[in-house]
Amino acid sequence: MVSVGTMVWLTSELMFFAGLFAMFFTLRSTQPDMWAEYSQRLDFPLALTITVILVASSVTAQFGVFAAERHQPRRTGGLFQIKGWGMVEWYFLSYLMGAVFIAGQTFEFAELVDHGVTIGVNSFGSAFYITTGFHGLHVLGGLFAFLYVIVRAYFSVKFTHKEASAAVVVSYYWHFVDVVWIALFAVVYILPMLV
Repeated sequence: MVSVGTMVWLTSELMFFAGLFAMFFTLRSTQPDMWAEYSQRLDFPLALTITVILVASSVTAQFGVFAAERHQPRRTGGLFQIKGWGMVEWYFLSYLMGAVFIAGQTFEFAELVDHGVTIGVNSFGSAFYITTGFHGLHVLGGLFAFLYVIVRAYFSVKFTHKEASAAVVVSYYWHFVDVVWIALFAVVYILPMLV
């Protein structure tokens, strides 16, 4: 039931982001010259780097799911014996990668503000900060969910189906956040270079 409920909730989140994409495309189509000018101020290499990190975090989260499904909350060997890692280690690595993504996004926001691109400067600034900012808030939510599952698994006396289900649900959310970012990255960073 938890998985089904999560899927229904993620569907509503998808509709929310669809509205943000519609806003982005509408504003972009009405002011193409301004959009082209301000798109050049974006830091593509940084955005590409944090995108790769975020996508890789989805892979590590899935390894955490595999460990949770075999009811292995913690590592069975040494810290550097990756084959023996449990859900906690994989999720902690995913958490760190997500935190690096947020740090990179925050750095880019600060750089853009220094160059005069703020949320109130024009429709580009508004659309950029609203779409990427809401995504960043969703990533932060995922980071809190990772911490919740890690702490819960760490202090549980017995790792049961209930703890494994919580880990799987968090991975659904994290994969969703990654897919949304890939679409945002394509629309915000790659599309302006092609058109």
